[in-house]
Amino acid sequence: MEEWDLLNENRELTGKTHIRGEKLAPGELHLVIHVCIFNEKGQLLIQKRQKDKEGWPNYWDLSAAGSALKGETSQQAAEREVQEELGIMIDLSGTRAKFSYHFEEGFDDYWFITKDVQLSDLTLQKEEVADARFVTKEELEALRSSGEFIPYFFLNQLFNLKNATTIHF
Repeated sequence: MEEWDLLNENRELTGKTHIRGEKLAPGELHLVIHVCIFNEKGQLLIQKRQKDKEGWPNYWDLSAAGSALKGETSQQAAEREVQEELGIMIDLSGTRAKFSYHFEEGFDDYWFITKDVQLSDLTLQKEEVADARFVTKEELEALRSSGEFIPYFFLNQLFNLKNATTIHF
């Protein structure tokens, strides 16, 4: 059973929690994280979601993603999800999310890091991740155009966002 902290519109803890799979009431918000791992060549590590995964099954996705669990910060959730889904450790100490996006049921925090990772270093979480690979900007665009990648609104700017210090949407 996965339990999430609930937040208000100002990202403050409400003191209430939510069980994954139950319907959120209007105004109940939770925190979701996404991690984009780039290698030293500037390629993005992406994962293919399992065909029976709830939400976007069999689609390519960013390096790792998931909901923050009860008591976790965004940073802790990002580090945990990368370890669970990809089997590698990352340290986000001294960094912060590149940007946050408010969606209907909560907040999406996006973390961008550069880490020298080899595909052979990965241990994929079989229940959630079917495959992983590195892609260039052009390869990511081809996956987006073919409808094989989750259609994030910023996807065509992802590689530009990696080095941005200020982001305006």
